[in-house]
Amino acid sequence: MPLGDHLDELRKRLMVAILGLIPFLIFSIIVGRSVLAFLTVPVRHALIEAGLQPRLQATSPVEVFASYMKVVLLMTILMGSWWILIQLWRFISPGLYKQERRFVYLLVPMSFILTTLGTIFMYYVMLPVVLAFFINFGSTLGVGDITTTPTIADVPAEVVQSLPTIPVLEGDPPSPEVGQRWFNSILMQERICIAVDSTGAPQIVGSFYEGTSGVSQDYRLTEYIKLVLTFAIGFAVGFQMPVVVLLLGWAGIIDRKSMAGYRKYILMGCCVLGAFLTPADPVSMFLLAGPLYLLFELGLVLLVVMPADAVARGFRRSKPDDSE
Repeated sequence: MPLGDHLDELRKRLMVAILGLIPFLIFSIIVGRSVLAFLTVPVRHALIEAGLQPRLQATSPVEVFASYMKVVLLMTILMGSWWILIQLWRFISPGLYKQERRFVYLLVPMSFILTTLGTIFMYYVMLPVVLAFFINFGSTLGVGDITTTPTIADVPAEVVQSLPTIPVLEGDPPSPEVGQRWFNSILMQERICIAVDSTGAPQIVGSFYEGTSGVSQDYRLTEYIKLVLTFAIGFAVGFQMPVVVLLLGWAGIIDRKSMAGYRKYILMGCCVLGAFLTPADPVSMFLLAGPLYLLFELGLVLLVVMPADAVARGFRRSKPDDSE
């Protein structure tokens, strides 16, 4: 095809790819609020475990909406990535040989699976550990350094018995009456039912309490979402290690036997890559560097299981006429 025809085909594929993202954008707008709330679950649980208020701050009227739009755009790109890849594949596939297409058929699904595994590992394993470490590190800093009022020993028993009490519950009662008060130990709130609407649902308000802490842990929503998205991108990229190893091995740049003697340097490189792909803290760096090294070893194993010549001929003995 002439260059002009190639450019027309590329423009057509780009337009189809962009228009194909519209359904994913609409779906992301509908579920974006739920996804945003889901992303805040780890930090709220970590704050509860530290005896702190399980809420995030918004210092601007548009801050929550801006975080929502970031989540919507990222969801649209992630969910629509397969559609974009299909259009890209339709553009470049006519120029590839049959053997070269087999490599793509293998690497694209592997990359998608590794990206999904990296995101799941980040959310359920790495993020809770990192949040717990830093929240507890800050909340316990300086605790006990300030002299407090000592306990009064000689208090009459009748005074102690007359002190007001409030029930401490691990949640809210199912059907509280108007005026009833209790302490929700999960939310760290003293709560009171102020009304019951026409459907019988109670209207509850509350005020937050928190344990003694050295440094107040008040996190902004935008900063937290930025942190989560940074982690997600870092782990999604880092988990592509087996794909990179396979490509380098198939291209003849690295050899499995020669790489075995450089394991300590590879481990150091994984630590450097972990520091580059995550925020500047040692916990997240090592939590990414460990899986990166294991994925490197997996890539070396895959080089043995799937050598380039076997992939090129479709894992079967080559035939005399299979040379296209």
